[in-house]
Amino acid sequence: MDAAAKALASGTLVTLRRADDGALGVAMFNPHSLLAARLLDRDPARPIGRRLIARRLERAMRLRERLFDTPYYRLVHAEADGLPGLVVDRYGPVLVVQSNTAGMARLEPLVLDALGELLTPEAIVLRNDGPARLLEGLASETRLATGTLEGSVPVHENGAVFRVDPLAGQKTGWFFDQRDNRRFIAALAQDARVLDLYCFNGGFAVQAARAGAAMVLGIDRSEPALKLAAGAAALNGVGETCTFRRGEAFGEAARLAAAGERFTVVIADPPAFAKSRKEVPAALGGYRKLARLAASVTATGGVVFLASCSHNVGEAEFAEAVRRGLGDAGRSGRILRVAGADADHPIHPALPESAYLKTMTLALD
Repeated sequence: MDAAAKALASGTLVTLRRADDGALGVAMFNPHSLLAARLLDRDPARPIGRRLIARRLERAMRLRERLFDTPYYRLVHAEADGLPGLVVDRYGPVLVVQSNTAGMARLEPLVLDALGELLTPEAIVLRNDGPARLLEGLASETRLATGTLEGSVPVHENGAVFRVDPLAGQKTGWFFDQRDNRRFIAALAQDARVLDLYCFNGGFAVQAARAGAAMVLGIDRSEPALKLAAGAAALNGVGETCTFRRGEAFGEAARLAAAGERFTVVIADPPAFAKSRKEVPAALGGYRKLARLAASVTATGGVVFLASCSHNVGEAEFAEAVRRGLGDAGRSGRILRVAGADADHPIHPALPESAYLKTMTLALD
């Protein structure tokens, strides 16, 4: 990178050129980021403004409308929807927006304007507080950009209703990426004793209870998340089936195993263990330990669901960590399903790391 490039302001639009001077397209440029250029369009003459943003937002919306019956989904998934660094989650009339790159931060007023015209939302929340912004040299902020919002908002999923806090919840308040995995696990929960080791807002736990689980125990370290989970259980008529308590997943699983507790369905969907490549070895050790502990409380013939949302951890690495963990527990079984995020989190063909979510469902002997 020469001095002229280094002098450009973060988020500047530039034309990328090959060694033969042929144009690759127009990109958002940040000389201070490890990802210096993020391609916006292969046509270098394309005007980058409100019209382009509006068209891509509408394209993203039309796709989601084909996929889902209700307006609760990830509306924009960054590069895969042609808007690098932009995330938009839709909770009916409320939108939550994250601008995670310097270029998208500069375009944010146009994004908000286009979203307002496309969907006329009651409120748009900016959750610009993710770690990716620090890498881009951006300040952290959380605020209501437009409209009014009082407390939590509902999210409808697989026939259930949950409450989420767009301003104070984790990330944008809800993890739409696990929607289909929650549906799959719930279908296995009839008459089951279910343990959810990272229950968050109760997505897996409540869905399992609604599907006929005999009992559900949810564990999480976050008191606000546990409060929302208990509220969701009551809201969906399964408050007597679900118990939620505060605890650290590894320690709670070890105590349950030592006490002889066994569950027919065990769910372990932890937060990211590796936020950088240098953390991968420790993360793989963590996934191996988690698989061992989850297996140790899974009944014979039971099912264990394990997930990794660390994009730095590859699918094969995760699968090997799970295999080793089951071996450490002295358990064997078979893989029933390998899956990723739901369809509102599309994968960019040129960015395999965008397939960040990896899950395995196993039946144990």
